[in-house]
Amino acid sequence: MSSDERKQLLIKWLKTVLVTSEFSCEPASSDASFRRYFRLIVGSQSYVVMDAPPHKEDCSAFISIAELLLQHEVNAPVIFYKSLEQGFLVLSDFGSISFLDNLNGQTVDQQYADAVQVLHKLHQIPPNGLAIANYDVALLKQEMTLFDEWFMDKLLGIELTREERLVLANIQQKLSDSATQQPQVFVHRDYHSRNLMLTEVNNPGVIDFQDAVVGPITYDLVSLYRDCYIDWPDEQIYPWLDKFLQQRQQRGCGDNFEKAIFYQWFDWMGVQRHMKAIGIFSRLLLRDGKAGYIKDIPRTLTYVKNVCERYDELKPLAEIMASHQVTAKLDDRIKGLQTS
Repeated sequence: MSSDERKQLLIKWLKTVLVTSEFSCEPASSDASFRRYFRLIVGSQSYVVMDAPPHKEDCSAFISIAELLLQHEVNAPVIFYKSLEQGFLVLSDFGSISFLDNLNGQTVDQQYADAVQVLHKLHQIPPNGLAIANYDVALLKQEMTLFDEWFMDKLLGIELTREERLVLANIQQKLSDSATQQPQVFVHRDYHSRNLMLTEVNNPGVIDFQDAVVGPITYDLVSLYRDCYIDWPDEQIYPWLDKFLQQRQQRGCGDNFEKAIFYQWFDWMGVQRHMKAIGIFSRLLLRDGKAGYIKDIPRTLTYVKNVCERYDELKPLAEIMASHQVTAKLDDRIKGLQTS
Protein backbone atom coordinates (compact mmCIF):
# COMPACT_ATOMS: atom_id res chain seq x y z
CA MET A 1 0.00 0.00 0.00
CA SER A 2 1.38 3.42 -0.97
CA SER A 3 1.85 6.24 1.52
CA ASP A 4 -1.05 8.12 -0.10
CA GLU A 5 -3.32 5.10 0.32
CA ARG A 6 -2.20 4.80 3.96
CA LYS A 7 -3.08 8.47 4.50
CA GLN A 8 -6.57 7.95 3.01
CA LEU A 9 -7.08 4.93 5.26
CA LEU A 10 -5.93 6.97 8.25
CA ILE A 11 -8.36 9.82 7.51
CA LYS A 12 -11.22 7.34 7.18
CA TRP A 13 -10.29 5.75 10.53
CA LEU A 14 -10.00 9.14 12.25
CA LYS A 15 -13.46 10.15 11.06
CA THR A 16 -14.80 6.98 12.68
CA VAL A 17 -13.08 7.24 16.07
CA LEU A 18 -13.46 11.02 16.38
CA VAL A 19 -17.06 10.90 15.17
CA THR A 20 -16.43 14.04 13.14
CA SER A 21 -14.79 15.15 9.92
CA GLU A 22 -13.94 18.56 11.36
CA PHE A 23 -10.20 18.15 11.84
CA SER A 24 -6.88 18.66 10.09
CA CYS A 25 -4.14 16.03 9.81
CA GLU A 26 -0.82 17.19 8.40
CA PRO A 27 2.64 15.52 8.27
CA ALA A 28 4.70 16.17 11.40
CA SER A 29 7.80 13.99 11.01
CA SER A 30 9.17 10.59 10.11
CA ASP A 31 11.94 8.55 11.69
CA ALA A 32 14.54 5.95 10.78
CA SER A 33 11.92 3.19 10.78
CA PHE A 34 8.82 2.81 8.62
CA ARG A 35 6.74 4.93 11.00
CA ARG A 36 5.34 8.35 10.07
CA TYR A 37 3.78 10.97 12.29
CA PHE A 38 1.01 13.50 11.69
CA ARG A 39 -0.23 16.42 13.75
CA LEU A 40 -3.98 16.17 14.29
CA ILE A 41 -5.93 19.32 15.18
CA VAL A 42 -9.47 18.84 16.48
CA GLY A 43 -11.00 22.13 17.57
CA SER A 44 -8.50 23.64 19.99
CA GLN A 45 -6.84 20.30 20.78
CA SER A 46 -3.62 19.02 19.19
CA TYR A 47 -2.60 15.36 18.99
CA VAL A 48 0.07 13.28 17.28
CA VAL A 49 -0.98 10.38 15.06
CA MET A 50 1.42 7.49 14.53
CA ASP A 51 1.16 5.63 11.24
CA ALA A 52 2.96 2.29 11.65
CA PRO A 53 2.16 -0.09 8.76
CA PRO A 54 1.33 -3.39 10.52
CA HIS A 55 3.30 -5.53 8.04
CA LYS A 56 6.39 -3.44 8.84
CA GLU A 57 5.92 -2.31 12.46
CA ASP A 58 4.22 -3.72 15.55
CA CYS A 59 2.51 -1.14 17.76
CA SER A 60 1.83 -3.53 20.64
CA ALA A 61 5.26 -2.99 22.27
CA PHE A 62 4.84 0.80 22.06
CA ILE A 63 1.41 0.58 23.72
CA SER A 64 2.45 -1.71 26.58
CA ILE A 65 5.65 0.24 27.33
CA ALA A 66 3.84 3.61 27.18
CA GLU A 67 1.43 2.33 29.81
CA LEU A 68 4.32 1.04 31.96
CA LEU A 69 6.15 4.38 31.79
CA LEU A 70 3.04 6.36 32.67
CA GLN A 71 2.54 4.11 35.70
CA HIS A 72 6.02 5.13 36.87
CA GLU A 73 5.37 8.86 36.35
CA VAL A 74 7.47 9.16 33.19
CA ASN A 75 6.05 11.69 30.75
CA ALA A 76 5.25 9.27 27.93
CA PRO A 77 2.46 9.88 25.41
CA VAL A 78 -1.08 9.03 26.47
CA ILE A 79 -2.81 6.82 23.90
CA PHE A 80 -6.31 8.12 23.14
CA TYR A 81 -7.29 5.86 20.23
CA LYS A 82 -5.61 2.83 18.72
CA SER A 83 -6.01 0.30 15.94
CA LEU A 84 -3.41 -2.46 16.05
CA GLU A 85 -5.03 -4.04 13.01
CA GLN A 86 -4.44 -0.95 10.87
CA GLY A 87 -1.35 0.39 12.68
CA PHE A 88 -2.74 3.74 13.83
CA LEU A 89 -2.39 5.45 17.23
CA VAL A 90 -3.64 8.86 18.41
CA LEU A 91 -1.25 10.19 21.05
CA SER A 92 -0.81 13.24 23.24
CA ASP A 93 1.23 15.97 21.56
CA PHE A 94 4.52 17.06 23.16
CA GLY A 95 5.00 19.81 20.59
CA SER A 96 7.76 20.03 18.02
CA ILE A 97 10.79 21.20 20.05
CA SER A 98 13.21 18.40 20.87
CA PHE A 99 16.11 18.67 23.29
CA LEU A 100 18.43 18.85 20.28
CA ASP A 101 16.61 21.95 19.00
CA ASN A 102 17.31 23.76 22.25
CA LEU A 103 20.67 22.35 23.38
CA ASN A 104 23.52 24.81 23.88
CA GLY A 105 26.11 25.66 26.49
CA GLN A 106 23.56 27.58 28.55
CA THR A 107 20.74 25.00 28.50
CA VAL A 108 22.54 21.66 28.54
CA ASP A 109 23.04 21.26 32.31
CA GLN A 110 19.35 21.81 33.12
CA GLN A 111 18.05 19.76 30.21
CA TYR A 112 20.31 16.83 31.01
CA ALA A 113 19.48 17.11 34.71
CA ASP A 114 15.80 16.72 33.80
CA ALA A 115 16.60 13.78 31.51
CA VAL A 116 18.60 12.03 34.24
CA GLN A 117 15.72 12.33 36.70
CA VAL A 118 13.68 10.31 34.21
CA LEU A 119 16.47 7.72 34.04
CA HIS A 120 16.30 7.34 37.81
CA LYS A 121 12.58 6.58 37.43
CA LEU A 122 13.29 4.06 34.68
CA HIS A 123 15.96 2.36 36.79
CA GLN A 124 13.48 1.96 39.63
CA ILE A 125 11.15 -0.14 37.45
CA PRO A 126 11.62 -3.73 38.68
CA PRO A 127 13.29 -5.55 35.76
CA ASN A 128 12.09 -9.00 36.76
CA GLY A 129 8.92 -10.08 35.04
CA LEU A 130 8.87 -7.33 32.40
CA ALA A 131 7.53 -8.55 29.07
CA ILE A 132 10.53 -7.17 27.18
CA ALA A 133 13.68 -8.80 25.84
CA ASN A 134 16.94 -9.08 27.72
CA TYR A 135 19.90 -7.27 26.18
CA ASP A 136 21.90 -10.49 26.06
CA VAL A 137 25.26 -11.26 24.46
CA ALA A 138 23.66 -12.53 21.26
CA LEU A 139 21.78 -9.26 20.70
CA LEU A 140 24.75 -7.09 21.65
CA LYS A 141 27.00 -8.94 19.18
CA GLN A 142 24.37 -8.96 16.45
CA GLU A 143 24.15 -5.17 16.67
CA MET A 144 27.92 -4.74 16.46
CA THR A 145 28.15 -6.84 13.29
CA LEU A 146 26.25 -4.02 11.55
CA PHE A 147 29.52 -2.07 11.79
CA ASP A 148 31.51 -4.74 9.94
CA GLU A 149 28.87 -5.47 7.33
CA TRP A 150 27.26 -2.15 6.49
CA PHE A 151 29.98 0.38 7.34
CA MET A 152 33.36 -1.25 6.76
CA ASP A 153 32.32 -3.56 3.92
CA LYS A 154 29.35 -2.07 2.08
CA LEU A 155 29.84 1.65 2.65
CA LEU A 156 33.64 1.89 2.53
CA GLY A 157 34.49 -1.25 0.56
CA ILE A 158 36.99 -2.47 3.18
CA GLU A 159 37.58 -6.22 3.25
CA LEU A 160 39.03 -7.29 6.59
CA THR A 161 41.53 -10.13 6.75
CA ARG A 162 40.72 -13.29 8.68
CA GLU A 163 43.08 -12.14 11.44
CA GLU A 164 41.42 -8.72 11.63
CA ARG A 165 38.01 -10.35 11.86
CA LEU A 166 39.20 -12.47 14.78
CA VAL A 167 40.58 -9.36 16.51
CA LEU A 168 37.26 -7.57 15.98
CA ALA A 169 35.28 -10.56 17.26
CA ASN A 170 37.46 -10.68 20.37
CA ILE A 171 36.85 -7.01 21.09
CA GLN A 172 33.12 -7.43 20.53
CA GLN A 173 33.15 -10.28 23.05
CA LYS A 174 34.88 -8.05 25.61
CA LEU A 175 32.34 -5.28 25.02
CA SER A 176 29.44 -7.72 25.38
CA ASP A 177 30.87 -9.15 28.60
CA SER A 178 31.27 -5.64 30.02
CA ALA A 179 27.63 -4.86 29.22
CA THR A 180 26.24 -8.01 30.84
CA GLN A 181 28.39 -7.57 33.97
CA GLN A 182 26.69 -4.27 34.80
CA PRO A 183 23.56 -3.89 36.96
CA GLN A 184 20.63 -4.69 34.67
CA VAL A 185 17.79 -2.16 34.52
CA PHE A 186 14.99 -0.95 32.25
CA VAL A 187 16.72 0.47 29.16
CA HIS A 188 14.93 2.85 26.78
CA ARG A 189 17.58 1.98 24.16
CA ASP A 190 17.41 5.20 22.14
CA TYR A 191 17.56 7.83 24.87
CA HIS A 192 19.02 10.83 23.07
CA SER A 193 18.29 14.45 22.24
CA ARG A 194 15.94 13.73 19.32
CA ASN A 195 13.72 11.45 21.41
CA LEU A 196 13.36 13.84 24.35
CA MET A 197 10.81 16.59 23.77
CA LEU A 198 10.98 19.88 25.61
CA THR A 199 7.82 20.28 27.71
CA GLU A 200 6.74 22.99 30.13
CA VAL A 201 5.48 20.44 32.66
CA ASN A 202 7.23 17.21 33.65
CA ASN A 203 10.12 17.81 31.22
CA PRO A 204 11.02 15.91 29.08
CA GLY A 205 8.38 14.16 27.04
CA VAL A 206 9.82 10.73 26.21
CA ILE A 207 9.18 9.08 22.84
CA ASP A 208 10.46 6.22 20.64
CA PHE A 209 10.74 3.69 23.46
CA GLN A 210 9.20 0.67 21.71
CA ASP A 211 12.54 -1.20 21.53
CA ALA A 212 13.10 -1.11 25.30
CA VAL A 213 15.00 -3.99 26.91
CA VAL A 214 16.35 -5.09 30.28
CA GLY A 215 20.02 -4.21 29.99
CA PRO A 216 23.12 -2.34 31.23
CA ILE A 217 22.76 0.62 33.55
CA THR A 218 25.11 2.78 31.46
CA TYR A 219 23.35 2.28 28.12
CA ASP A 220 20.87 5.16 28.25
CA LEU A 221 23.45 7.38 29.94
CA VAL A 222 25.91 6.97 27.08
CA SER A 223 23.08 7.51 24.57
CA LEU A 224 22.39 10.83 26.28
CA TYR A 225 25.89 12.09 27.06
CA ARG A 226 27.70 10.78 23.96
CA ASP A 227 24.84 11.56 21.62
CA CYS A 228 25.27 10.72 17.92
CA TYR A 229 23.75 14.11 17.04
CA ILE A 230 25.64 16.50 19.35
CA ASP A 231 28.85 16.16 21.32
CA TRP A 232 30.14 17.44 24.65
CA PRO A 233 33.68 17.37 26.06
CA ASP A 234 34.72 14.70 28.54
CA GLU A 235 35.41 17.52 31.03
CA GLN A 236 31.62 17.90 31.24
CA ILE A 237 30.58 14.28 30.79
CA TYR A 238 32.45 12.69 33.71
CA PRO A 239 31.20 15.25 36.27
CA TRP A 240 27.69 14.50 34.99
CA LEU A 241 28.38 10.81 35.67
CA ASP A 242 29.63 11.66 39.17
CA LYS A 243 26.40 13.54 39.86
CA PHE A 244 24.36 10.60 38.58
CA LEU A 245 26.15 8.25 41.00
CA GLN A 246 25.70 10.72 43.89
CA GLN A 247 21.97 10.87 43.18
CA ARG A 248 21.78 7.07 43.19
CA GLN A 249 23.51 7.05 46.56
CA GLN A 250 21.04 9.63 47.88
CA ARG A 251 18.23 7.41 46.64
CA GLY A 252 19.63 4.52 48.68
CA CYS A 253 20.58 2.34 45.71
CA GLY A 254 23.48 0.71 47.55
CA ASP A 255 25.82 0.38 44.56
CA ASN A 256 28.79 -1.87 45.23
CA PHE A 257 31.00 -0.92 42.30
CA GLU A 258 33.90 1.54 42.13
CA LYS A 259 33.59 4.78 40.20
CA ALA A 260 36.51 3.76 37.96
CA ILE A 261 34.77 0.58 36.81
CA PHE A 262 31.58 2.59 36.21
CA TYR A 263 33.54 4.95 33.95
CA GLN A 264 34.90 1.94 32.05
CA TRP A 265 31.42 0.40 31.72
CA PHE A 266 30.20 3.73 30.34
CA ASP A 267 33.08 4.09 27.88
CA TRP A 268 32.89 0.51 26.61
CA MET A 269 29.10 0.64 26.37
CA GLY A 270 29.52 3.65 24.13
CA VAL A 271 31.78 1.72 21.76
CA GLN A 272 29.15 -1.02 21.45
CA ARG A 273 26.34 1.46 20.87
CA HIS A 274 28.30 3.62 18.46
CA MET A 275 29.44 0.67 16.35
CA LYS A 276 25.78 -0.30 16.08
CA ALA A 277 24.73 3.27 15.22
CA ILE A 278 27.40 3.63 12.54
CA GLY A 279 26.18 0.40 10.97
CA ILE A 280 22.56 1.54 11.09
CA PHE A 281 23.36 4.96 9.59
CA SER A 282 25.21 3.21 6.76
CA ARG A 283 22.32 0.80 6.18
CA LEU A 284 19.80 3.65 6.14
CA LEU A 285 21.73 5.17 3.26
CA LEU A 286 22.52 2.04 1.27
CA ARG A 287 19.37 -0.02 1.78
CA ASP A 288 16.67 2.54 2.54
CA GLY A 289 17.89 5.55 0.55
CA LYS A 290 17.92 7.79 3.64
CA ALA A 291 21.05 9.93 3.27
CA GLY A 292 20.38 12.32 6.17
CA TYR A 293 22.18 10.24 8.80
CA ILE A 294 25.57 9.82 7.08
CA LYS A 295 26.65 13.28 8.28
CA ASP A 296 26.44 11.96 11.86
CA ILE A 297 28.85 9.06 11.24
CA PRO A 298 32.09 11.12 11.63
CA ARG A 299 31.06 12.31 15.11
CA THR A 300 30.02 8.80 16.12
CA LEU A 301 33.19 7.28 14.70
CA THR A 302 35.29 9.77 16.68
CA TYR A 303 33.70 8.48 19.89
CA VAL A 304 34.76 4.93 18.97
CA LYS A 305 38.32 5.94 18.08
CA ASN A 306 38.82 8.07 21.20
CA VAL A 307 37.68 5.37 23.61
CA CYS A 308 39.56 2.57 21.85
CA GLU A 309 42.79 4.56 22.02
CA ARG A 310 42.26 5.01 25.77
CA TYR A 311 42.05 1.30 26.67
CA ASP A 312 44.73 -1.26 25.81
CA GLU A 313 42.11 -4.00 25.32
CA LEU A 314 40.35 -1.93 22.63
CA LYS A 315 43.38 -0.40 20.89
CA PRO A 316 43.49 -3.13 18.20
CA LEU A 317 40.19 -1.80 16.81
CA ALA A 318 41.65 1.71 16.55
CA GLU A 319 44.69 0.20 14.81
CA ILE A 320 42.53 -1.69 12.29
CA MET A 321 40.64 1.51 11.45
CA ALA A 322 43.89 3.46 11.10
CA SER A 323 45.52 0.83 8.88
CA HIS A 324 42.54 0.92 6.51
CA GLN A 325 42.38 4.76 6.57
CA VAL A 326 38.75 4.59 7.62
CA THR A 327 38.41 8.30 8.41
CA ALA A 328 39.81 9.40 5.04
CA LYS A 329 37.66 6.91 3.14
CA LEU A 330 34.57 8.04 5.01
CA ASP A 331 35.34 11.69 4.19
CA ASP A 332 35.72 10.78 0.51
CA ARG A 333 32.44 8.86 0.56
CA ILE A 334 30.57 11.78 2.11
CA LYS A 335 32.08 14.24 -0.38
CA GLY A 336 31.10 11.93 -3.22
CA LEU A 337 27.50 11.84 -2.03
CA GLN A 338 27.40 15.63 -1.68
CA THR A 339 28.56 16.17 -5.26
CA SER A 340 26.48 13.42 -6.87
